[in-house]
Amino acid sequence: MSLTKHLQIGARAASSPLTPAQKRFNTLLRQIEQARQTLHAWRENVPTFRQAYSEAVEPLRVKYLAAERQRIVVLDRLLDERGWSASERAFLRDMTCDAAGDFLDAENDDAEVMAEVMAIYDKHSKVDFATGKKQEIVDLKEMTEAFTGFDLGDLDGIDSEEDLAERMFEKMQTEQRAQEAKRTAREQRRRKTPAQARREQEKQQVTQSLREIYRKLVSALHPDRESDPAERERKNALMQKINRAYEDDDLLTLLETQLQIEQIDADHIANISAQRLKQYSQVLQEQLLEIKREIQRLQMEFCMDFDVEPGTPLKPDKLGRLLEEHIRALRADLAQHARDLSILSDRAATKRWIKQARRELRAQANEDFWF
Repeated sequence: MSLTKHLQIGARAASSPLTPAQKRFNTLLRQIEQARQTLHAWRENVPTFRQAYSEAVEPLRVKYLAAERQRIVVLDRLLDERGWSASERAFLRDMTCDAAGDFLDAENDDAEVMAEVMAIYDKHSKVDFATGKKQEIVDLKEMTEAFTGFDLGDLDGIDSEEDLAERMFEKMQTEQRAQEAKRTAREQRRRKTPAQARREQEKQQVTQSLREIYRKLVSALHPDRESDPAERERKNALMQKINRAYEDDDLLTLLETQLQIEQIDADHIANISAQRLKQYSQVLQEQLLEIKREIQRLQMEFCMDFDVEPGTPLKPDKLGRLLEEHIRALRADLAQHARDLSILSDRAATKRWIKQARRELRAQANEDFWF
């Protein structure tokens, strides 16, 4: 049983039905414990996933990029041949540019291959790749500015969507700091309302509560007062733990440590004042929010690293399924590339394929129109 479980107030320990404040305290403990487990699972499972991804997916991805390059080269050669109708040539040209554009947007460290594919793209596109990417950045910047109201400045140093996102993030941080400074200045200029004064007093009381617990722990655990080397080492580790907890306003860890060294027992929380319990709950609520923010950050980082659509439901202990999906998708793409190359090696088969593909595109366009 975890130490958090021992801190929860039981009806027997309270010697009467639990008050709303006591119930809220218990709820926060349970929520933090669950959030801690989720955060731990993310921190434990992502490195394992990353290793498995490197071993199982990266080799397939290398094969996929090689097959995609081969398909682009074959399409380029076909466009150099005669015998295509204007519509067939336009279809092959669009297909070549789409494939080459996607290839250039993917991560590839082979500069020679990238230059080869870019040359093919520029050969068949009305606008060269570099100019097209710059225009995409300009359009995205204007759309972002219109949507957010921020002025993102000129495009110096912005060569990709990632650069633009970084500029946007920096702008948001600057704006947030400016707003906070203005808010602080306004609050300093005007007289405090009773509600503001009360909130400040409550904040000071919360800080004082944390400080009191910390001082009690330091008094009991200071390693310099211990003569036994093993015990000194144990207390030194605990001191490092409570120092981090105090710096992070981690009330739960401080309380758990008090319970661990028997400074408090299971009945302690049940017998503290309602005001002190309210203060504890305020700290725990903020602690819970901080853990959830860290979980969200790790999820977003994971999605960016492994090309997962943001908002995709993810469970850190079920990431193996996502790995299997990546593997299946890449194998399917490789099989499709093999079929495409087989078709493209036969002019008659290629013409039939183009005809069928154009028919399907028209049908899809009509369906979208009526919808």
